[in-house]
Amino acid sequence: MSSSLSKVFVYGTLKKNQPNHYWLTNKNNGAASFLSNGTTKIRYPLVISTRYNIPFLLNKPGIGRNIKGEIYEINDEMLTKLDILEDYPELYDRQIEPIETDSGLVHCWVYLLRNFPTKMLDKSHLEEYTETSELPYLESYDSSSEPHDAFDISKDRL
Repeated sequence: MSSSLSKVFVYGTLKKNQPNHYWLTNKNNGAASFLSNGTTKIRYPLVISTRYNIPFLLNKPGIGRNIKGEIYEINDEMLTKLDILEDYPELYDRQIEPIETDSGLVHCWVYLLRNFPTKMLDKSHLEEYTETSELPYLESYDSSSEPHDAFDISKDRL
């Protein structure tokens, strides 16, 4: 059974040296290979929010900045795993976006947060996500929450 290949643009915790990068390197999730760094051609607001300091790319094209990230070529199995991680299609939209690279334009899947409180747009808009000591990404969950609660922006402080 053959698997088709897709390109995905990652901008947050899936990037190299970030806490969820292991999703892309775990062979049990499928295949992924780094292709290039890139920048969104369209501006989007990239913000850090919730009590877990999660980076969110808000689906508000034309607002924010051109976002820097990484492009990976992935197989269908990896795309399915990333859909689970990003809770697509419940929480995130996954759509093809033009990404600028040194070699030209590449069209990639990008995960964008669909429904969010408008006050998230008031947060600082980042050009690039790097885990900082001021807002470290928190992977652990308290005993009263489920891992999925990390993405429930309606329950967390924004």
